[in-house]
Amino acid sequence: MLQSLRRLLMVALAAVLCVNLAACSGAQAQPPTLSTEDIASIERQAEGFLAARDRLPELADLVNRRDWTFTRNLIHGPMQEVGRQMLYINQRLLPDDQPEAERLAAQLKRSLAQLDEAARLQDAEALRKTYIAVASGFGKYAQILPAQVKEDLKQI
Repeated sequence: MLQSLRRLLMVALAAVLCVNLAACSGAQAQPPTLSTEDIASIERQAEGFLAARDRLPELADLVNRRDWTFTRNLIHGPMQEVGRQMLYINQRLLPDDQPEAERLAAQLKRSLAQLDEAARLQDAEALRKTYIAVASGFGKYAQILPAQVKEDLKQI
């Protein structure tokens, strides 16, 4: 009798486990998404970032002409807020996207600082090389913007 009761208990336990496992695996979790507030905040900051990126042809012309003063003026003027804008964008991105965004932002800020230093030292070769890094940095960072932001700002 005791052995029959154990078998019945084992069958019942197995049935409960099967039902629980089946219930747990049925619904798949939704991937995390950005809120409308996050999208709006990112768009506000991305507008300034993209406006600075749109000044790259002007910066290229200054670099090609070796116009040391106006190169530095452009970096310290219209492009000065890029670091802050990327910081605010990074804070609103999904947690999985933040490390890459922070890495790209740091790389771009470093390239802008090197470009400024090359202009200060009037080093034409360093100026040319670091301009390429700056332009590349803007392009790479713009790619991490969420698809909705790119679409809303007509970047797609």
